[in-house]
This record gives sequence, structure tokens and C-alpha cells, in this order.
Amino acid sequence: MNHPSTERKKMSAEAFAALGAPLLAYIKPVKVDGTFAYAVHAADGRELAVFADRSLAIAAAAQNDLAPVSVH
Repeated sequence: MNHPSTERKKMSAEAFAALGAPLLAYIKPVKVDGTFAYAVHAADGRELAVFADRSLAIAAAAQNDLAPVSVH
């Protein structure tokens, strides 16, 4: 018998994608009409906004109580 603290539980792909969803915002560089910009995405992949400047994207995420994380 396995000890409860050593057992591994499997997460569904949906549960893994939602992990941190209410708290995190991913900031990722994107190209819009040939110009580089920065998109803010929820942890589940939904695009929330696009900004011309990385610092604006980070500030907008923080202003909306989301912890910004950069994606390269």
C-alpha cells in the first residue's frame, strides 16, 4: 500500500490549464499588423488585451489584481 503523501494524482489537461487562472496573467510578445506588441493572456490562454509597450501590459495586469509572468 502506498503512503498517501507519496501517491501521485493525475490532473486533466483542463485542470492543469486552469491552474492559477484567477491569479496569473501571461505577457507575451506578439506581432500585430507588422508591429511588435505585448499581449496579456489569462492562464487558460484567453487573450485579455494587447499593448504597444511591455511595461504598459505589466502595469495593466497588476492594476487588475493579476500577477504578470513573462512568456518568451
